[in-house]
Amino acid sequence: MNPRLDEARAWLQKAEQDLLSARILLEHDPPVLETACFHCQQAVEKALKAYLVWKAVRFEKVHSLTYLLDLCEAQKPEFVSLRDKAETLAPYAIEVRYPGSSADISREEAREALAATETIWSFTLDLIDVEGAI
Repeated sequence: MNPRLDEARAWLQKAEQDLLSARILLEHDPPVLETACFHCQQAVEKALKAYLVWKAVRFEKVHSLTYLLDLCEAQKPEFVSLRDKAETLAPYAIEVRYPGSSADISREEAREALAATETIWSFTLDLIDVEGAI
């Protein structure tokens, strides 16, 4: 048994649940856009943390995708290609969770958030899979 592998898998399972939740919420009638975007941010945060765990990189317990990407880029410079997508998701960690702190999110913005999430999810999952984690 590899405890690092087990922990990375646990992070990936949680990330996948957030991704599934976002998809379901976007397809709901009516769609639940703010919560879907929150789950998009959460899926990316957890996927990045899974990669860091797999690489044995310590990280602070934060919701900052920028911080997590910085750590991932130090391991694999190709993560820089995801920065713009991740930065569009960053506000959804907190702003959409409380009244009065977020603007209305359009269906198109939520779909873009989901597309960004799926790109980052696939990129991260492919790296971990290539390296034999799953």
